[in-house]
Amino acid sequence: MRIGIIGAGHIGGTLTRKLAALGHEVRVANSRAPETLADLAAETGATPVWAADAATDADLVIVSIPQKNVPALAPGIVAKAKDGAPVVETNNYYPQQRDGRIDAIEDGLTESGWVAEQIGSPVVKVFNGIFWKHLLERGVPAGAEGRIALPVAGDDGPGKQVVLDLVDQLGFEPVDAGSIAESWRQQPGTPVYGKDFDADGVRAALAQATPERPAEFSTQ
Repeated sequence: MRIGIIGAGHIGGTLTRKLAALGHEVRVANSRAPETLADLAAETGATPVWAADAATDADLVIVSIPQKNVPALAPGIVAKAKDGAPVVETNNYYPQQRDGRIDAIEDGLTESGWVAEQIGSPVVKVFNGIFWKHLLERGVPAGAEGRIALPVAGDDGPGKQVVLDLVDQLGFEPVDAGSIAESWRQQPGTPVYGKDFDADGVRAALAQATPERPAEFSTQ
């Protein structure tokens, strides 16, 4: 697939490495000029581009940037992707630690629902709760004992299935976590967040989640 990645931090950079190694055509952007990604490009074979061009003709787009920076993305930044291309977002909202208060999220909108509103596109939420080194190093083939599972939230359809299949290809067990309206179950502070559960463990943790934000992940 042709994959556009907006964000080259821990998760975006790791996905660039993993997806390029799998043979996908990866274009990656950060908040600066493409030449600032020369080392990552040399290491992986990915093509560095301006953020506004990352999604052009992409089969899949990944947005992996600090939550507070989402409104600064160019209008229509994912609109150049192919029709039906899923948009993955890996973001987390850390109001105290990084992002400041976002009223819509504090008032109950899911983090991913807010991102979807900002970029004008439905999104699929995944990769937000796994430590980046584990994403880089701990993928194993399907059927392997103890395979780490990742929850995937988004609207049902071909795009979500593409993402589920990609998670499997990366070496992790995809678990359908419901719609974006249910994606709060994998936000920071929930039982599944930051854990390396297997598929049964992920399903149990999602079921145990409650909508209330822990104090450390809220401004209230």
